[in-house]
Amino acid sequence: MSDRQLLPANQLKEKLSEPAMDIRYLLSRGYKRKSAITFVSNHYLLTEPERHILTRLVFSPQRADHRNKKKLECSQLKGCDVLVDGYNVLITIETAFKNEPLWFADDGFLRDTSGIFSNHKITDATCMAVDEMLSTLSILKVRSANILLDSQMSNSGILAEIIRKRSKDHTFKADTRTSKHVDHDLREAGKDAVIATADSVIVDNVDQVVDITECWLKQNSRSVISFSLISHIKDRFEN
Repeated sequence: MSDRQLLPANQLKEKLSEPAMDIRYLLSRGYKRKSAITFVSNHYLLTEPERHILTRLVFSPQRADHRNKKKLECSQLKGCDVLVDGYNVLITIETAFKNEPLWFADDGFLRDTSGIFSNHKITDATCMAVDEMLSTLSILKVRSANILLDSQMSNSGILAEIIRKRSKDHTFKADTRTSKHVDHDLREAGKDAVIATADSVIVDNVDQVVDITECWLKQNSRSVISFSLISHIKDRFEN
């Protein structure tokens, strides 16, 4: 298997569960995260994509618990004004439409492991993800949604216009804009702000977070399967 090839998700789950436990143990003993992941990955001879998955999903029990305590339930969003980390939410939903796996990380947030960065392209799956994101916000009865897109991403202005047009079909107040510093904007939104993201850095620096992609997954659990490297939430939304 080359570094660019990945096993099917159920096989990855089996292969990476033990390395994940070893990493958690080292983290709980005070080892630095990067060193722990590198040490364990080298021991198990893991590929770069497999190491990337562990980096996205595995955290110390203390860090995971701290983040999870900030997380609002989907039912708590009624009447709320929500700031949405646009690309973070859309790329995760889009990943599901591409039949790629979604994973629940140790901190309870749903993440993709696709590694899409500035080269994101607008496709039919992107437009479907936009519709699903907006529908989820509508079903949750938010009062307003301010959707922020990284201007450094390819075609972010075009995507913003797509979201603006499609949001007109929904009852909540919606605004979409691009920014050169989305992370900063979300981190500095204030202690009362509700932030929709699964970005670890942002989650660590805000007070209230909602995982909109998890809310979406709950609404679509019959057609979307998620995975986890933690035994107690395995098959969480499988039927």
